[in-house]
This record gives sequence, structure tokens and C-alpha cells, in this order.
Amino acid sequence: MAGRKVVTPSPDYKWNQLGALYQQFYAEYRGYSLTELRTLFRGAMGEWCNWIEQLSDEELFTPNVRKWTVTDANWPLWKWVHINSVAPFKSFRAKLRKWKKHVCTCRLNLKRGAGG
Repeated sequence: MAGRKVVTPSPDYKWNQLGALYQQFYAEYRGYSLTELRTLFRGAMGEWCNWIEQLSDEELFTPNVRKWTVTDANWPLWKWVHINSVAPFKSFRAKLRKWKKHVCTCRLNLKRGAGG
């Protein structure tokens, strides 16, 4: 990322627009198979991990070392890594469980309707 301008969470979205950003991701990757998505994910995860492993302790744990981490929150880089990698999966997991419950309920209702 050296020399690149970083805009979080995205150049086209603000932090209060994450739902719309997620919808953009869904639209962008809609045509991919699960196998292709897993391959893309593993590649991105590998790049992410390689980048993090190359950072020094000072870069990771000292606030304001990287220009793009200088905000009113005054977070060190590790906090930015966390909120942009692991943290969203907690909400995604809850959304997936809700979706799965809805799908199972719909299937159950269809079976009951077809059998009755």
C-alpha cells in the first residue's frame, strides 16, 4: 500500500453506508461459483496476512504511524485491521443464521402446504 491513498471504508461509501457497500459486493460477485469465491477469498486472505506479517510492532501498535490511520479515534493500525477483517463476520454470521432460519421455515411451510 506504500504510496497509495487509502480511503476507508471505500471511496464511494461512508461508514454509515456499509449496507450499500455490502450490496455492491454481492452484485460484483454474484456470478461466481462457490468454488471461485473460495479461491478468491483464499488469495485475498493470503495477501492480507502477508502484508500484516511484514509490519513492525511499531506500525501495528502505535497510533498515527500510517497517514490513513490518523483520525479522531486515534486507533493504532491493528484496530483498523480488526474492524476491516474479523469484526464484520460476527454480523454476517448473525445475518446468515437469520437467512437460514427463514429458508428452513419457508421450506417447511411449502412441505406442509403441498402435503395438505
